[in-house]
Amino acid sequence: MELRAAALKALQLADPAAKAAAARALHPAPHGTLDTTAQLQTDGPLPGRTDRPLLVAPADVPRRSPFTPAGRAALLHAVAHIELNAINLALDAVWRFAGMPADYYRDWLRVAAEEALHFTLLNEHLATLGHAYGDFAAHDGLWTMAEHTAGDLTARMALVPRTLEARGLDATPPMQDRLRRAGDLRAVAILEIILRDEIGHVAVGNRWYRWLCERAGLDPVAHYAVLAQRHRAPRLRGPFNLAARSAAGFTADEIAALQRP
Repeated sequence: MELRAAALKALQLADPAAKAAAARALHPAPHGTLDTTAQLQTDGPLPGRTDRPLLVAPADVPRRSPFTPAGRAALLHAVAHIELNAINLALDAVWRFAGMPADYYRDWLRVAAEEALHFTLLNEHLATLGHAYGDFAAHDGLWTMAEHTAGDLTARMALVPRTLEARGLDATPPMQDRLRRAGDLRAVAILEIILRDEIGHVAVGNRWYRWLCERAGLDPVAHYAVLAQRHRAPRLRGPFNLAARSAAGFTADEIAALQRP
């Protein structure tokens, strides 16, 4: 099994459970080989997906309260959708961008496997609430940014793991508080696993963003502002989970820039 080609095949799978299983099988993969130089091609749609959930504009996704069974299921469905998108994003980072060090691909294969575990845990918990992935409308903001940055790996590292996915570091503790007050301690525990792993995933984005900037002779803080403007990244607003962001490798200068009005 050549791992980058296998990552592309997993990305093209439409069934969410099959995609998650395929991603988990890629790391660790003791019998896998890794070709870091191949320029892979695909003529199929990316990512593979079913016709559920219905994808709508972000503004059209209803607000979700965890204090009713349906609202709690909708909230957890939204998180599951983020995790499924995160599987796609990690697999895409593996197959699409050739010529990186082997550790880059190993990092993103690990991320894909951990995101697949997160999706599986959430989907299993949704079943206990009488629902499954696909039951609620969702938006496609994460994958849209992946499309915007498909031709620029530095932009991908800057604006997906370090920007959009890092929002989970800020949003998860308040969500845990609400779910705790709603009495869903299993959901709180799942989110604790996700938060722990997501610190590591954002750190992977930070590591390779800085590596790419150093290779190109770019200042990471200044270049981030250029990329955010070029690709119309959302303006991030607090409150920020500063401890988690620091643990994920954001520097003091980056955190200061984040907090400027």
